[in-house]
Amino acid sequence: MPEASSCLVTKLSHYMPLSDLDKERLARLEKSERSFPAGQEIYQGGDENRNLYVVKHGWAFSYTDLPDGRRQIVKIHHPGDIVGFPDVALKHSTTTLRTVESVCLCPFPKSSLDEILRKSPRLSALLISIALRDHVVLIDVLRAMGRMSAQERISYMLLDLLARLRITNRSMTDTFRLPMTQSQIADYLGLTNVYISKTFLRLEREGFIQRDHDQVRVLKEREMIELTDFHDRYAEMDTSWFPQD
Repeated sequence: MPEASSCLVTKLSHYMPLSDLDKERLARLEKSERSFPAGQEIYQGGDENRNLYVVKHGWAFSYTDLPDGRRQIVKIHHPGDIVGFPDVALKHSTTTLRTVESVCLCPFPKSSLDEILRKSPRLSALLISIALRDHVVLIDVLRAMGRMSAQERISYMLLDLLARLRITNRSMTDTFRLPMTQSQIADYLGLTNVYISKTFLRLEREGFIQRDHDQVRVLKEREMIELTDFHDRYAEMDTSWFPQD
């Protein structure tokens, strides 16, 4: 698979140079492609955890169900993400995966990580570091969901999405596509649909953002960063401790 067609290679290359051999190893994780329509459930929480998935095209999300039927979206997935990595040590999935829109996923068995772990110490360290970084991001999300106002939560989400998408689209400036529905955003932020609608309108009215259908333009990024005390956890990574191949 050419490097240009691999969002995973693009994403990981942001943090360190990848050897041709490592690119080949990553490409093998993407050799099997499956397409799914919008709203498709890929697997459920509690299913046997056999495969991981590379997102090649489209958006998806992982969520958990509450006893009363409500859901909490815990992770939004974009091209270049490896879905299921947090559950790799478990026999059963802890979340359900559902598509936001038409999606192309590349499933691969957990055993496919064997060659990377045995033969590429630096790439292994990078994958582990991304998983650990995502744990720090989860702490940031919990702080936002637990203590911030509706305006701050939506601002935080938009900044987080923009920072993540810039890793695999280096020409991206202040505008990105947000295909999630109002209901999905509400389930991610722990707010009602009414609050989501009113808060987006307020952010537009006060000049923080501009929307055109599913396109969102962040007009006051600096002010939103100050409002939410947002820290970009994606732009850089400390690789100084990585082993030498």
